[in-house]
Amino acid sequence: MKKFFNYINTEVLIKAANLNMANISLKIVAGILISKFIAIYIGAPGMALIGNLRNFFSALQSLSISGLYKGVVKYVSQVKNDAVELTKVLSTVFYIGFFSSSILALLCYYNAESINNLIFSEQYNYTYIIKTLAIVLPFYALNMFTFSIMNGFSKHKYLLLINILGQVLGLLVTLLLIRQENIDGALLAIVITPALNLLITIVGIAFRRSLMACIKITQISISVIKKLSPYMFMALVGSIALPIVMITIRNYLITEVGVKSAGYWTAMTRVSDYYLMFFNSLMALYILPRFSEINTKKEFRREIFSFYKSIMPAFLVLLLIIYLSRSLLITILFTEDFRPVEELFGYQILGDIARVLSLVIAYQFLAKRMFTHFLILEIFLFVIKYVSSIYLIDSFGVKGAVMGHCLSYIMYFGIILLLFSSSLFGVIGEEGVDDF
Repeated sequence: MKKFFNYINTEVLIKAANLNMANISLKIVAGILISKFIAIYIGAPGMALIGNLRNFFSALQSLSISGLYKGVVKYVSQVKNDAVELTKVLSTVFYIGFFSSSILALLCYYNAESINNLIFSEQYNYTYIIKTLAIVLPFYALNMFTFSIMNGFSKHKYLLLINILGQVLGLLVTLLLIRQENIDGALLAIVITPALNLLITIVGIAFRRSLMACIKITQISISVIKKLSPYMFMALVGSIALPIVMITIRNYLITEVGVKSAGYWTAMTRVSDYYLMFFNSLMALYILPRFSEINTKKEFRREIFSFYKSIMPAFLVLLLIIYLSRSLLITILFTEDFRPVEELFGYQILGDIARVLSLVIAYQFLAKRMFTHFLILEIFLFVIKYVSSIYLIDSFGVKGAVMGHCLSYIMYFGIILLLFSSSLFGVIGEEGVDDF
């Protein structure tokens, strides 16, 4: 416990305060302002359509960079002083991203009408939005490529400043488009604001022009692809499967319950995303690096229960405050038209508690490269989330969607506990040096 708090005090809080907290706070403020504008100028039906486009674009973005971001950051940081290996890594990931984003862009552009019908149904015609998305997709991939390299070289302060600038610019453009063009403006903002971050690429290349000389098609390395492939598959499963499940559930809500109800559920998921941002940041800063260092069950058990005893109580208090003040939050974030969202908070929060409890343990899959376990469990989670949500929507309407969210993560947490039962609750050798 003492080691945990010392690390939090000396490392995590400093890093979070200097590097992440400003960015996260800005994201939350931007999200609140955008949600308010959507509620005022578009309403719940528009919130549902925007949610579908966000989920689709999120999956497409992950595909465009082949899920490489975290893997690139890790391997660039490891080989940044080895010119030969660095050239192989940069060349490989650049051309993977270039080809995948270009192919996806062409597929989206020439199948825009079919994609429109899939996301929005034939009732709406936003084909031009899909074509615009296709055009900006390669720019997004190039931005993320440069961003991951700068991150690998630990240019955190520089990245933070550029990121904040991009956030502010994107926020202003989004609010202006929503006010002027309503739903069309909101949809257009989703697909063009990532392209505005082209500034990251331009400035990044200016500061690291020598790196461009390292990118050669002849230096594409199969060994680098093999090293990165587990991260690619893990990132792609989660970042593609979840948005698809969300789109499917939302479309089912639109068909069976109504587009306004789908908008209410989307609004609830946005609120959930806001308060989970801080937790996800802490996970990336502390849990994953710390678990990578752990080699015994005793250390693993100590870290898990230390986290539960120290961080979870504060997180639970935060969620309790959010639940009790949900009426005020609806007023601040949305409008009176979104008042039915109040009924969704309970199950959403319970599901998020189970989600956090399970993710803390599940990070061990990533830290110890237990890729098969991770993939099987992720697929199970998404299947259960879809099946339970559809079944419960038939019985309880829009509340069934958050009930499905709650049920799926409780089941997920139960399976996680079973898998790690010996490490968490079993008898450990006297010296506590049992390997995993």
